[in-house]
Amino acid sequence: MSIAGVQPKLIIHGGAGGHVKSKEGAIIVRQALHSIVEQMYALLLEGVSAAEVAAEACQLLEDQTMFNAGTGSVLQSDGQIRMSASLMDGAQQRFSGVINVSRVKNPIQLAQALQQQEDRVLSDYGAAELLRELKVPIYDPLVTIRLQEWMQEREGNFQKAMAGVIAEEELVIAHEPRKGTIGVVALDRQGKIAAGTSTGGKGLEHIGRVSDSAMPAGNYANEYAGVSCTGIGEDIIDECLAAKIVIRVTDGLKLPEAMLRSMQESKNRERDLGAIAISHDGAIAWGKTSEVILAAYHDGETIGDTLDWQDKDDKLIDFKTTMKDKG
Repeated sequence: MSIAGVQPKLIIHGGAGGHVKSKEGAIIVRQALHSIVEQMYALLLEGVSAAEVAAEACQLLEDQTMFNAGTGSVLQSDGQIRMSASLMDGAQQRFSGVINVSRVKNPIQLAQALQQQEDRVLSDYGAAELLRELKVPIYDPLVTIRLQEWMQEREGNFQKAMAGVIAEEELVIAHEPRKGTIGVVALDRQGKIAAGTSTGGKGLEHIGRVSDSAMPAGNYANEYAGVSCTGIGEDIIDECLAAKIVIRVTDGLKLPEAMLRSMQESKNRERDLGAIAISHDGAIAWGKTSEVILAAYHDGETIGDTLDWQDKDDKLIDFKTTMKDKG
């Protein structure tokens, strides 16, 4: 049954921020996340590589209109959608990504195509040319609720700092405007790790603003660990969060300790962010300084999620980990 003696692990997220507004909304979000985890974990069991699973899982999350990535992305202040995505193959320690792309269904598909290129990070014009080279159809990722949100905020001269993390009518709109990103970290049967992250940005922001999602600050992996971040991009960049956690694991810290230390530092500096991670020993961890992180995982035995996770001790930073031995 086992190809290389390693029990695959998988964790995905759909953003972080305020709590989901209703029980019905939480059910919809949970079902979407669990369904993707179930499909993608089956691929890991079949021996599909972590990098391939990370890219495919990101595509499925981008296609979920409720999440702020791919279809359903938010609009910048000029009414345009500009998306960013990256993929990092930890086995090769190779990063690729696209920044502020438009008119494409799955930005992660472009990041994946760039894995084998010499020039592996492209901005809007380069990504548009890559689209033509790959013969990927032009696509409009706009959904009605995001346009309505932008029009409403335009009337108020964009007083909000950012758009909502979730778009799905009134059932699952986030309780308050927050951050939106999707991300995936996978450990495959060969013991290799990969991480992918994709976003539509904050929404309502300055024209051309760049998020952390196509930077090692927000998406990073090597042979020891992989991390995908969500939250306010500037906070994640200032912390260099994903790379920091991975480097700490590389230097000998266990993943739970690396996550906890990094989250505590972020909380002390009043950052607003979250992260999901997997290490080479099979540990799965997630942390947040925001109210909620919308994540789901497969620990090798069962599917779980973080939607109801709350730290009961307000003296502690919000943090939880699940860990299983390899094999």
